Amino acid sequence: MIRRPLSALALGALLACAGAQAANESAVAHTNFADAPAQQRNPREHYTKYEYQIPMRDGVKLFTVVYVPKDSSKSYPFLMQRTPYSAGTRAEGETRYGVDWFPRALSPTPELEQSGYIFVTQDVRGRYMSEGAWQEMTPHAKAKREKGEGSESEDMYDTVEWLLKHIPNNNGRVGIWGISYPGFYTAASIIDSHPAIKAASPQAPIADLYMGDDSYHGGAFMLSANFDFYTNFLPQKNPTLPNRARSSFDYGEADAYDFFLKRLTMPNILATLSAEQRALLEPTIVHDTYDEFWRSRAITPHMKNVKAAVLTVGGWFDAEDPAGPFAIYDAVGKYNPKTPNSLVIGPWVHGGWAGSDGARLGHVSFDAKTSEYYRREIQFPFFEQHLKGVKPARTLANVNAFETGTNVWRSYASWPPAPAKAKTLYFGPNGTLSWQQPAASGTGYDEYVADPRKPVPYIGYAATGVPREYMVSDQRFAATRPDVLVYQSEVLEQDVTVAGPVLPKLFVSTTGTDADWVVKLIDVYPAEYPTPQLDRKGNDVGPPSVNMGGFQQLVRGNPLRGKFRNSFEKPEPFTPGKQEVLNFDIGQVNHTFRRGHRIMVQVQSSWFPLIDLNPQTFVHIPKAKPEDFQKATQRVYRAPGAASGLQLMVMP
Repeated sequence: MIRRPLSALALGALLACAGAQAANESAVAHTNFADAPAQQRNPREHYTKYEYQIPMRDGVKLFTVVYVPKDSSKSYPFLMQRTPYSAGTRAEGETRYGVDWFPRALSPTPELEQSGYIFVTQDVRGRYMSEGAWQEMTPHAKAKREKGEGSESEDMYDTVEWLLKHIPNNNGRVGIWGISYPGFYTAASIIDSHPAIKAASPQAPIADLYMGDDSYHGGAFMLSANFDFYTNFLPQKNPTLPNRARSSFDYGEADAYDFFLKRLTMPNILATLSAEQRALLEPTIVHDTYDEFWRSRAITPHMKNVKAAVLTVGGWFDAEDPAGPFAIYDAVGKYNPKTPNSLVIGPWVHGGWAGSDGARLGHVSFDAKTSEYYRREIQFPFFEQHLKGVKPARTLANVNAFETGTNVWRSYASWPPAPAKAKTLYFGPNGTLSWQQPAASGTGYDEYVADPRKPVPYIGYAATGVPREYMVSDQRFAATRPDVLVYQSEVLEQDVTVAGPVLPKLFVSTTGTDADWVVKLIDVYPAEYPTPQLDRKGNDVGPPSVNMGGFQQLVRGNPLRGKFRNSFEKPEPFTPGKQEVLNFDIGQVNHTFRRGHRIMVQVQSSWFPLIDLNPQTFVHIPKAKPEDFQKATQRVYRAPGAASGLQLMVMP
């Protein structure tokens, strides 16, 4: 996905992924730390490990691991992570519980470990060695809790109370952090927060699974990532040790495109799984509108009474949780205007700031070790300031955003930056793209035939799971297809910097009764461009070798499922042939299209198997039958009064 496991017990520079997740080698359900920076010290030499079952107010006990500095001559703050991916230690090919097993590192940076903290990791309710009932994205305000169900903020509050009373040599201050699902737990844990919690860093946090994070984008189900994740993330009877025999799903195909297309319908796809594998996945598919299942799990409306300083972190190329960091940052600011609240967005994949140097992604270079800069210059001083009172060398800006294209860190007072102004790029005849509205000429529209049995792939090579580099992947393979519309600017005479949301406004019609509209913003490199040699690292699917001249770098792309054009709660069919207007948001960017490059926009009606297939008939897609999948002719209009385009926030 998604919620890629980043456990608090580090592997390399971070912490080991634990349990079944550590065994999952797919690109979406396992983060590789092969190129993480080496730690300077052996934790065993400087820390003593303890394991506790900490009682909550309802009697449920949560398994908690505590690493205490051996030097007892001074007091230390707590730095904690709460995780569904096991608080155990990944060692000798398995996830281990017991005080004799140590990870290779305890903290998200070597500086924190060397500085001295009491590091804490906790299995959340219903996962691994903790008691209680686990819930997907624990609803914060559930009217009636079933036996064993809890609230993340209450569990954190009770845990902090216990730690303060029972762990000696603590300084009375607590910090919490986590990436992906642990990022959600970080955010949820600081609502009505314990006064001892002084710093919190939700990193790649899930804010709303339906609204742009793991499960749905624009009402379209994120098929490949969710399938890959949930076939390995299974219900548990707790307390329980990790299953040693669990392994990745066997697709039986070299390419997920072929696997899913052969099965076509969701019932056929789900039939390939065991009942256990379907248990958590199927509800996310069946609930394909924004109903109470999703609304109850959205955390942003509840981000109130946050007392801790908050540092929210995300990545421009996070395929799993691109919307969550912005949503959490906005919610904390909205409901807690006096709380220190900062946002960091770098050129990273999901959790990439923790598990790599951040110097490049696929074929795209960022010219510096951006992750190392973040860990050393932003994350470490943040915790030192709020948990130890160490004055930072420089004040942390409200927003620190890496500007791709120019590859420069920018500091802003707010997001989007105040100087950015809305400006629209309009589609023109013969595939042109300009800042000028089109004049009346010719047919006034472009069209293509979309066939759900021959969908447009989202990458130009075979892979299972979701390769991380797809977020910057070369789009030349798609530009040549007859079912993809391509609009391209002239060669730019000066830089164009875009900072903020990318908002398509399309005038469309279809001969079907439903349709997906995928819009992609692309940076087209000059014909002459240096092609560096790539060193393969880790076990992720590597991009194919490529001539960088004319490279079409995906900057941002996302779909809108047409039936949700007016409401995600109440889908509406299209009237065949009737022109409709679509206004939607495909995500945030901070990118400079350099002088000599071109800006391109591609429009298509499938993005497979990244998103599930739209049959193009108005049906409940989770129950669609093979005969429901029909060809349709899609039109995109570019005439006066119906001028399709892309609104960008352009910096002066």
